[in-house]
Amino acid sequence: MVLLESFNVPLGTPAPEFSLRGIDDAVHALREYQDAKVLAVIFMCNHCPYVQAQWPRLVELQEKFKDRGVQFIGINANSDADYPEDSFEKMKEYAEKFRMNFPYLRDETQEVGRSYKAQCTPDIFVYDEERKLAYHGRVDDNWKEREKVTRHELQVAVEALLAGRRPSDEQKPAMGCSIKWRE
Repeated sequence: MVLLESFNVPLGTPAPEFSLRGIDDAVHALREYQDAKVLAVIFMCNHCPYVQAQWPRLVELQEKFKDRGVQFIGINANSDADYPEDSFEKMKEYAEKFRMNFPYLRDETQEVGRSYKAQCTPDIFVYDEERKLAYHGRVDDNWKEREKVTRHELQVAVEALLAGRRPSDEQKPAMGCSIKWRE
């Protein structure tokens, strides 16, 4: 497991297009979510302990904000050649295990992950209504010990956008396992 931080993608960067198959076997595209006030694109996978620790928090945040025009989308860009735990079939199992309440998509070619400049899992990109990057940071300040969290940074960023404000420019990068790129 290689620990990495997310790249510094400039705020205001437009959301790259995507069209990916989800665990529901439907194809999901960025344009489908045009009515969302806030769109969070989360590069994640099944095997990473950083993702597993924060998965319940992401599910809770989607539940909290679902009626307020917020949509989370999970994308797994990991190669499953060396990490079979990240296969499409296993994605369905993990989604059920964590009671996932947002789409979980497979980036088989890894083109979408590269277009977003995703680096680690989880890597969280939050877009405003114009689909401009407004937050690119971590879920909170303690990925490992939930009871010791003091700063709910993702939640605060989403709340700011819903209130018509920009999230703080002071954003701590996400941290997690490296995305497993194909050669």
